[in-house]
Order: sequence, then structure tokens, then C-alpha cells
Amino acid sequence: MNKYRSMLTRHRRLLGPIALALAVAAIFWVVNSPAIVGVSSSAKELPIYSVQRDNKAVSLTFDAAWGNEQTQPLIDILNKYGVKATFFLVGEWVDKYPESVKALADAGMEIGSHSDTHPHMAKLSEKQIIDEVSLCCGKIENITGQEVKLFRCPYGEYDDQVITTIRNMGIYPIQWDVDSLDWKDLGAEEITKRITSKTSGGSIILFHNAGTHTPEALPGIIEYLLSEGYSIVPVSELLLQGEYTIDNTGRMCPAGA
Repeated sequence: MNKYRSMLTRHRRLLGPIALALAVAAIFWVVNSPAIVGVSSSAKELPIYSVQRDNKAVSLTFDAAWGNEQTQPLIDILNKYGVKATFFLVGEWVDKYPESVKALADAGMEIGSHSDTHPHMAKLSEKQIIDEVSLCCGKIENITGQEVKLFRCPYGEYDDQVITTIRNMGIYPIQWDVDSLDWKDLGAEEITKRITSKTSGGSIILFHNAGTHTPEALPGIIEYLLSEGYSIVPVSELLLQGEYTIDNTGRMCPAGA
């Protein structure tokens, strides 16, 4: 009997650390489980990264904050293929290049706000956020006569206050799910590979108007997308009409889906 009691005592001593280790592992799994993370993340205010679509519609978007040498060549390429894209403009860029803003509007391109001075939006107060967005929108509207309904955060940075404030202004906050990284001066072939390998129906694709090799890559990208059955539309046409939800990846989905 004493022998069995001794064995039981040893097993209990061993089970203590094992049980503790299992408990720690269980807690780690719960905290890092995709399902749990998804539930937690759903409370965070997110911009629209992509859109759930029944068809293969995508949007090409271009951020314009500094240079301007490539803007007209991009317009010419888009016009050649009959494609309408969305350009997000910084207010200071609008001040410097009003003729390019008008050229974009005259070509039927959609224009959104990219802030007035390209700040880190999450560091601003609510009033400063409103000023950054509305000042830029006003400059664009004065040139184009078109109401601005889309906004993209500089640097892709945001927090709950930024997204909530933008939505309360009646403006859609737009992110992206496919990044060309053209601002890194990648070659045309590498830019094309990134886009063609990552795009799916409902994707919002990010370029920059000043990307060195973007005009070189753009024709092949457009031709690939069209050959694969994609339709290329401005962001406002990609967005869903009526009630919608934003899932934990930033995907815009029909309400109840």
C-alpha cells in the first residue's frame, strides 16, 4: 500500500507542472485563436479594404501627394483602355497642380481626398481630422464642381476616432487590399507580378501617381485584368449600395451575409 501511495504522490507532483503547462498553452491558444481574434477585432472601426461582389469587379486607385510627372501619362493609358480609376489627392498637391486636377476630372476619373497636408491622422483631434478632410474636399470641389465622397488616410494609418469621424462626415474611408509597392521604385515586372498574383473580385488596388515604373507596368496589368474577366470600375461603383457590414478584414459585405 505504501508503495502505491508513494507512486501516487510522485504522479501528483509531476501532474502539477504538466497541468500548469497545459493551462498556459490553453490560454495562449484562446488569445491567439483566429476565431477569438476575429471577434475582438470586429469591435475596431475599419476602413473599406475590399468589397464582397458577385462579379469580378475591381478598382485601380492612385495616391497623389508629391510629384506630378507621371499624372498625364497615367491618364493617357487609362483613357486608351477606357478605364476609369480613382485618384486620392492631397490638398497641397491640388494647390500646386490645379491643371492636373482638372485634367483628371475632364478624363472622367474619380477624385477622393487624401487629406490637406498628409499628416498622421491618428495623432489629430476630431476637429483637426475634420479640417484636414474638408479643406482638401473644398479645394477639389472648387476645381471640379464634383462632391468628394471618398477619403484615404495618409500612410494608411488610422484609429477608431479617425474612421468614425470620417463616416460621420458622410464620407467613405477607403484602404486597399492589394499594394503595388510602386513607391519603392520596383521594376514594372515586379509591380505587375504583385498585382496579378494578389487581385481577386472586389479588390482595391493601390498605386501612386509618382511611381517611377507605374506607367510602364499599368498597360500590362489592365490587359491581364480584362483578359481574366475583371471589370475595372471607380471605387464608388465598387462599393455596395444599401445596408452593409465591415468584417474583421475590412471587407465590405451585404448586411446579413
